[in-house]
Amino acid sequence: MTNAPTPPLHDEKNPDPWRALLLDRSTFIGEDVKTALMRNNASRSRQFLLPIVRPLARLTIGITQLLRIILPRRMTSPRALHAIICWGMKTFVSRDANYLILRHFNIGSQILGFLNRNLAAGALPAHPLMPRQIADVGNNTFIQHDLNIYNFIINLNDYLRGNQKTISALPLEKIDFSPIRPFDHDFESLPDKWHNFLDLQSAIELYTPMFGLLLSDDDFWRASNSLQLDETIATYVAQLFGRPEILSVVNNRHPMIPLSTFEAGFRLMLHGYDAENLYGFINAMKESAGHDDAALQAISGY
Repeated sequence: MTNAPTPPLHDEKNPDPWRALLLDRSTFIGEDVKTALMRNNASRSRQFLLPIVRPLARLTIGITQLLRIILPRRMTSPRALHAIICWGMKTFVSRDANYLILRHFNIGSQILGFLNRNLAAGALPAHPLMPRQIADVGNNTFIQHDLNIYNFIINLNDYLRGNQKTISALPLEKIDFSPIRPFDHDFESLPDKWHNFLDLQSAIELYTPMFGLLLSDDDFWRASNSLQLDETIATYVAQLFGRPEILSVVNNRHPMIPLSTFEAGFRLMLHGYDAENLYGFINAMKESAGHDDAALQAISGY
C-alpha cells in the first residue's frame, strides 16, 4: 500500500481524531494497515452511508432469521453468496477496504500455521487461505475461513489430549517463526475507480444479511459465533509466549456465551482488528528473537 499524504499541521483547537490514532503506537497494528483503516474511517461513505446502512442491515438480519426458522436449510447458495461478494468488492468497495479484506485471510492462515508449527509440530491438517486478488475470494473463502478456526481448535486440543501435552511458554529462541512472512507485495492491483467508494464497515454491514439469507441457519450461526473465538486463539498465543498481556487488545470475547447475530457486522470489524493486533504482536516477537525480515522494519516502538 502507498503511504498516506503528509497530514496538515496539527490544529490544537480542532484535532483530527484519525491522525491521532494513525500516529499512536500503543497497539501492534502495522503502519500500512493503520493508514488504510484511518483513510477508511475518514471517508464520506462511512460518515454518511453507514448510519443508514447499519439499522437497515440489522432489520434484514432479523427478517432472514425468522425465515430460517421456517426454512433452516432451504434456498441456500454459498456459491451465489461469494459471487455477490466478489462483484461488490470489484465494483463498489474501496481500494483500502479491499486491501484489508484480502489481508485478513492471509494473516489468519499465517497465525494458525504458526500455532500449528509450534504447538503441534505442524501435525494438524490445514487449509490455508492466501488470496492475492479479489477473484480468489470467490472460492468459498469466507466459509472456509470460519471452518479453519473451528477445525484448528478441535484438532489442536485432540492432539494435545492424545499426546498428554499442555500449552506452555517456550523460550523465544525455540519458537519457529517461519510461517510468519510478508505477503502484501504479492497482491495484484486493486480497483480504485470513482465507483469504488464503499468503506469497509458499510460493506460488511451490507454483506452480513446476505450471509443470513444465502447460508443455512447452522452456517450463519457458526460464522457469527466464530468471531468470539478471537479470545481463544489469542490465549494460545499468550500461553506460547508467556505474555498474557496480549489478551488486553482482544475485543471479541467469551465464546461460551454467544452474542446476538444482530451485531455480527460490528463484531466482524473487531475480528479484523483483533487479528491485526495479534499478527503484529507475533511479528514484534519475531523481531525480538533476532529474525531479520524486511517486513519488520515498519514495526517499532513496542
